[in-house]
Order: sequence, then C-alpha cells, then structure tokens
Amino acid sequence: MFKKILCCTILLFSFIAFAQSPPLSQETQVSIFTCDRGEELYSTFGHTALRIKDENNALDVVYNYGYFDFRTENFYFKFVKGDLQYFMNVTSYDDFVFEYKLDRREVIEQTLNLPLEKKQELFNALNKSLLSDEKSYTYKFIDRNCTSMVVDKLNGLFDTKKIQKVDDKTITYRTLLYPYFENYFWYKLGINIVFGAKTDQNAEKLFLPIEFMHSLDKATIKGKPLVSKKEIVVQGVKVQPEFSFFNSIYLIFLVLVILIIINKRILFKGYLFVCGILGLFLCLVGLYSQHEELLWNYNALLFNPLFLLIPFVKENFLKKLNITILVLILIYSIVIMTKPHLMIMLPFIITNLYILIKLNGRNPLKLLTSIK
Repeated sequence: MFKKILCCTILLFSFIAFAQSPPLSQETQVSIFTCDRGEELYSTFGHTALRIKDENNALDVVYNYGYFDFRTENFYFKFVKGDLQYFMNVTSYDDFVFEYKLDRREVIEQTLNLPLEKKQELFNALNKSLLSDEKSYTYKFIDRNCTSMVVDKLNGLFDTKKIQKVDDKTITYRTLLYPYFENYFWYKLGINIVFGAKTDQNAEKLFLPIEFMHSLDKATIKGKPLVSKKEIVVQGVKVQPEFSFFNSIYLIFLVLVILIIINKRILFKGYLFVCGILGLFLCLVGLYSQHEELLWNYNALLFNPLFLLIPFVKENFLKKLNITILVLILIYSIVIMTKPHLMIMLPFIITNLYILIKLNGRNPLKLLTSIK
C-alpha cells in the first residue's frame, strides 16, 4: 500500500515539475468529498475536497484547500486580522481517507458527470494553481474557504454558474451556523459575541460543505444531473457528548447569580470593568480585522466600553453614566430580540441591568422614570 501511495504521488509531481499535466483517459473520475465535522474548532463545519482518479495513469489524488500552518509567525494575530494564508495541497486518496477513518468522521463522495475535456481542464487548472501564487489564498470565513474555492473551480469550467446554493437563503448566517455549536457551549458563546452585523444578513453565499453537497445534488448540465453517483466512503461514528455542567449555560447562570447574591459594590464594579474590557476588544478588533464578520458588533452595547469608567468616576457623574449605559442596553435588548443567540445573552442582559440599577441606589421603577 505504501509503495502504491508513493508511486502515485511521485508520478503526479513529476508531471507538475515540468509544468505539464498528463492527458487523462476516458475512465477518469472527478468527485467531491464532503467530510463530517470534527472536534476541533477549525473542523466544526466539516470539510470539502476534490478527487481525481485515473487508473490508466496510476493516478488517484485529492486536492485540498484546507491547509494552514500553525507555525506561521504571529499565527493568531494574522487569523484575527484576516490575512492568514491558507493553501491548497495534494495528497493520495488513501492518505486522505485514512485520516478520516482515524477520526471516525463520515466522508461522502459525489462522482461528477463531466465530459473528458472539462475533466482535463479542471485537472490542468488545479495543477497550475499548485505551481503559482494561486496555491495560497487569504482565508475568509464566509467569502473564501475550502468549500468556496472548490465551488469557484467547478463553476469556472462553464460560462454560467452551474452550482448555486439551493438551501434556504432567507435565514441569516448566524441562524444557519447556530446548530453547529449545539454541544459546544463555549464555542457558541464566543462566536456569537465576536460576530457582528454581517452574520445577521441573509445566508445567500455557498460556503458550507453540507450545503455544497446539496447544491451538487440539484445541479444539472445540459439537462442531466451533475452527480452521477453518491456513496459513503468512510462510515462515521456519531458521538453524542455527555452533558457537562462546565460546558453549559448553567455555569454562567450560577456565577452571575452568586455575584448578585453576594451583593458587593466592589464586585459589581469589577464585573462591569471586565465587561468593559471585552467591549473595548470588540470595538478594536472590528477596526483592526479584515474579517467583515467582526464589523459593526452590536454586542458592544451590552459589554460596553463605557463600563471601564465606572470604577473611577465620582458618584454624581456615575448615576448619569449608568443611565446612559442602561439606555444602550435596552436598545441592545430590542436589537437582539429576534436573534438566535438571545437566550445565551439573556443572563448577561439581566445581570448588567440589575447591577446598573443597584449602583444607582434606586429601584427599577424610579430609575426608569428618571430617564428624560
């Protein structure tokens, strides 16, 4: 098996080294892999890859746009900024499948009904990309990822976009992504705090592997289905994670309830100061990052940078500041009312409102009637 993989890889790169792709035979198959989600954050949404198989040329390789290097200098800063370089690579079919068998992640293969000239054109384009600057690309969560890059390659074979999104375009990106974090509370909380207004737009772009698979199922060429065969090549194992109190909203709820029960002014101010730091981060990262998903983040109304002033201002100004922040939180509450992450943000909304009212030394009714 190892010799077969080695020979396959050497053969492909020997052709590429001379900037020539071998002529494919009539038996060549082009297929798309849709891989199930993994446990790591970067694999939460699954994966897409493209396979070209030609037994007459001892060729069976997988082109993959999902590579990145953790050793990249300032990796996390580049990722947050939005200029982290991903790159495409090619591996043998056996190596690719073996990795997913180890992780017990399902892999579905869709064989495409393409004429030979289109297969050759695609093969040439992929190999050309491996030898050019096209090998690397700047990753964008929605606009440019391992799925969208393959979609673009396939659509580039035709005069019109044969592959278009068929799933619901009326829901928002945030609503579309929300179920992916069903058993990962801290991921769900962090993503929904960091993501801004763009993710509340209608999800019209094709960027998720599972939606790509559905779109391929519906695509046609000259009245014939684009997918000629669909099969599971790796049987995945669905692992249902056990409930964990420490990976749930109940932990947040408990901490906030204890904070309120202790009822210490210094703790209230310390909590709001931490919220202010988070709000400042949300504002700054929106300006710093090239990820459009992080822009115009209304969560900064809840985790307000103005909280940073509370421990340092005098009592007469503190009341005015609290009322201002209170109004902003009420506006936030209206904005988030129809959003899917309302329930996980609700404990913070209630706690922040309660603390602001307590710091003013008034009951809610008197405080609200004092707002002009």
